[in-house]
Amino acid sequence: MPEVLAVCVVHALRPDAGAVGVTAIDKRPVDGPVMLRKLGLHADVQASRQHHGGLEQAVYVYSQEDADYWQGELGRSLPAGWFGENLRVSGSDLGAARVGEQWRIGPSVVVEVTSPRNPCATFARWVGGADARGWVKRFTEAQRVGLYLRVLKTGTIEAGDTIEVLHVPSSAPTITQVFAGV
Repeated sequence: MPEVLAVCVVHALRPDAGAVGVTAIDKRPVDGPVMLRKLGLHADVQASRQHHGGLEQAVYVYSQEDADYWQGELGRSLPAGWFGENLRVSGSDLGAARVGEQWRIGPSVVVEVTSPRNPCATFARWVGGADARGWVKRFTEAQRVGLYLRVLKTGTIEAGDTIEVLHVPSSAPTITQVFAGV
């Protein structure tokens, strides 16, 4: 059964060359239960709500399986939070999730899949070094982008919580299809 490996919130706002001037991409795992509200995790921040956050992008999820792929490609460790994700999960093909799919996380939280992540220049700057050159294109071509969730029922979540799929709208596109513009 899919599970939450880590719950991550902003570690520090970092200076960034983008229009906002700072980024909250530096997410790190926290211990114990964390309150999830309609706009995201307690103690988390989105520096630019124009492009991240809000009700439709309250939680960003990335899979360990996709992180393992990138660890092999980049030749370095990519700990939970490195992609700017709020939840690092395992046992789920996020690209195959359908828009509108609903999940229960832990005993009480209910969320709904809304959209894929669109990689941006801030993410490329975060990657840094030689890997930053062409990063957005490379990340896009791999189609291992993770997904955003809307919060339907608030509560606490923590590492070790299981993820149960409650509803899958059969005619809805998958995250990969939406990302590819199919």
